[in-house]
Formats: sequence, C-alpha cells, structure tokens
Amino acid sequence: MSKNKRAGNAKPDVSKQTDYYNLKTKAVKDLATADESNSPQVSEEELRQYRSGPKLKIADWVKILFIKAWFAGAVCFFFLWGLGNYFADQLDSLFVTGMAMGIVTDLLTNNVLRFIEKTPGANSRWMMWGKKGFASFPLNILHGYAVLFLVFVFYNVINLVIVRLTGAVDTVPLGVEPVLFGVFCMGFDMLLIQIKRFLADVFHGGAPSGK
Repeated sequence: MSKNKRAGNAKPDVSKQTDYYNLKTKAVKDLATADESNSPQVSEEELRQYRSGPKLKIADWVKILFIKAWFAGAVCFFFLWGLGNYFADQLDSLFVTGMAMGIVTDLLTNNVLRFIEKTPGANSRWMMWGKKGFASFPLNILHGYAVLFLVFVFYNVINLVIVRLTGAVDTVPLGVEPVLFGVFCMGFDMLLIQIKRFLADVFHGGAPSGK
C-alpha cells in the first residue's frame, strides 16, 4: 500500500478539532454576553478608525447648537407665524408658543441629542433637564416659557435701541422670524443651562456637575 493511500486513510487529530470547537463556542458566548461591565476599554482614537462618516468633520458642539436653534426656529415658523393670526391677544400667542417650545424640547430636541451622543449621557450637559422621564416634561415646559420670556424682552430691547438711534418710532425695526428667533432661543437656553450648572457646582462644593 502506498504512502499516499495510507495518508488518505489517516484519522484526523480529534484533540485539535475539539480545541477548535471549544474556542469557537467560547467566542460566541463572549459575544452574546458582552456588555459595558465585561468589555475591554477601547481608546477614543481607536474607535475613530472604525467610524464611517464624511471627510469633513463637524464638531459635536456645532451640531448640538444647530439642532437647538433649528427646532426653536421651527416652533416660531409653525406657531408664531402659522398660528399668530388666529390669536386675538399677543399673550395667548406667547402662551401657546412657550408651551410648544417646552414640548418640542422634551420630546424632540433632547431625544435627538441623545440619539447622536457617542456614549450614554454624554450630551446631558447640553440639556436643561438631561434625565429622561415624566418629571422632565413639565420642567421643560417651564424652561420653554423662561427662554421665550428672555427672547421677547431681548427683541424689545433691540428694537428700543434701534428706535432711539434712528428716531423711527412708527416702525418695528427687528421683526420676529424663524432664523434669528432660533438663534436667540438657543443662546438663552445655553445661558440658563450654564447658570444651572454653575449653581449646581456651588451647592456641591465646586465638584463638576456634568448635567
């Protein structure tokens, strides 16, 4: 009998096959039970190598500020512009708009910020009330009224200054429109968030609040 024939009838190494099977089984089990507690730490530089995206990188804070301004501008477009003529009193219009800002912030803006964050809770510091839950709903409505009040006062101050400088008392120099309204809302929203974080740091003895 030739060597080739004997080699063809040789039995495979059972121990090697068993080790290979055990290795594959362990890999599948490790993958199925993987979570934050038992996963190895990976640096942010290594994670960037596996993230796909456009070559033009936009800073996260730019995206967040744009999202805040865009949603506030949308509220202005649909409520102040769209429904403004249906209210007999300006206070009624502001009441509905403030409530809409709080609802949009709680249900849309903050959820979008949570969706784009790289790690859970990373964008909470960009929200007035970062914790998701029923309690944040009325708090965000109150926050919407506060932001709208500050924007309303800011518009009046700007118009008063322009009127004093130009003497045109019969016109409204700066009217309300979605783009500038959204920018103003975003600015005062971030101002209130920074004030909240500062007060939280003071009450916690200078420890960073992060939310």
